[in-house]
Amino acid sequence: MRPAVLAVLIALLAPAAAGAAGFGESVQGRSLEVTRVGDPAAPVRLLVVGSIHGNETAGHAVIARLRRLPPPPGVQLWLVRTVNPDGVRHGTRQNARGVDLNRNFPFRWAGGGRAFDTYYPGRAPASEPETRALQRLISDVDPSLTVFYHQALSLVNLAPGAGNAPVRAYARRVGLPARRLPRYRGTATSWQNQRAPGTTAFVVELPAGPLARGAAGRHARAVLALTPVSAQASGAPAPPIEWDPIPFGAERRRQMRQYSRRHYGEAKAKLVEPRVIVEHYTASSSFSSAFNTFAANAQDVEFGELPGVCAHFLIDRDGAIHQLVSLRWRCRHTVGLNDSAIGIEHVGVSDANVLGRPRQLTASLRLTRWLQGRFGIPARDVIGHSESLSSPYHHERVRAMRMRTHGDFGAATMRRYRARLG
Repeated sequence: MRPAVLAVLIALLAPAAAGAAGFGESVQGRSLEVTRVGDPAAPVRLLVVGSIHGNETAGHAVIARLRRLPPPPGVQLWLVRTVNPDGVRHGTRQNARGVDLNRNFPFRWAGGGRAFDTYYPGRAPASEPETRALQRLISDVDPSLTVFYHQALSLVNLAPGAGNAPVRAYARRVGLPARRLPRYRGTATSWQNQRAPGTTAFVVELPAGPLARGAAGRHARAVLALTPVSAQASGAPAPPIEWDPIPFGAERRRQMRQYSRRHYGEAKAKLVEPRVIVEHYTASSSFSSAFNTFAANAQDVEFGELPGVCAHFLIDRDGAIHQLVSLRWRCRHTVGLNDSAIGIEHVGVSDANVLGRPRQLTASLRLTRWLQGRFGIPARDVIGHSESLSSPYHHERVRAMRMRTHGDFGAATMRRYRARLG
């Protein structure tokens, strides 16, 4: 967030529920406007966008309701009726240059097609003034959570990179299914989620046609009900994380699909919805030794299977957090839980070894709290490797491995650890 720019926006929008302020212009010169509702000093900021496609305007009714509803204490709402006023004026999905703005963002952008093709992504990433204006607004406001309204699939999208807890909570409140749509290229949500890990941007697909008054109210209340989840996440900011990836290419993902078919009955390599965080120690005294073991992708000595063992994160003795594998992928670190668990390894040879290093322990707690907030994982599902068999998410199809576990981060250690999580 750029504090000076945010301060200017807040000044333009004072008092607590003021008129709209411009944050850019469309191709045809129409103003892009944002309205803030709530205390400008509130620590939790929610951004809600009524439409990005000009022919999908049902979300405008939700914005209108939110303008009249006071947010909970500690929360401020930033409300954008539309990012595409030219499209709204002309009744087109695209902006005035024929670009689908929700394919124009600079993440996984791909060119092709012609102006006014349904999904025409523009001549270049972020080529459109509306796209760039929304990027600036998101960067300046730095929202904990962003909701984009679309039509007309009648669902709430479980977007890659987004925390699932607020998405599912919203879906339950409005009575829509939470589903995973294809990974479209160049979308606003994918750009925001990869740009700012720890925040959540997701799409609500409303039904076709105008939104009834009662439905608009339900959606507005669902936005306001998200604030405790958002506040929890904002209270646990992402710690410094070094991206230090091990090789995890197509072959290793193929091996993970085969492993998952054998052990979980599904040929998947993706970690779709993490439900558990498992704490481990490496049984080695150096970062390089553990990293090389995970990077080698060798058959494990215990079961002789591929892919090799790994973890999503590795915390060094000095507290440096290294992310080895994207949270998109399953990692093989805990028998019976690799389909649902995030693995955190700590360089060390015993529980006491890790807990006795203040910087390493502090980093571990910060990382775990952040992951809890991001994915809605309660403290009871933060477990040590030794506790894996007691997890309600543990399941293993291979009979000989159903009772296999390890002794790291024992029950007594984890009682102390969970108490420190708060």
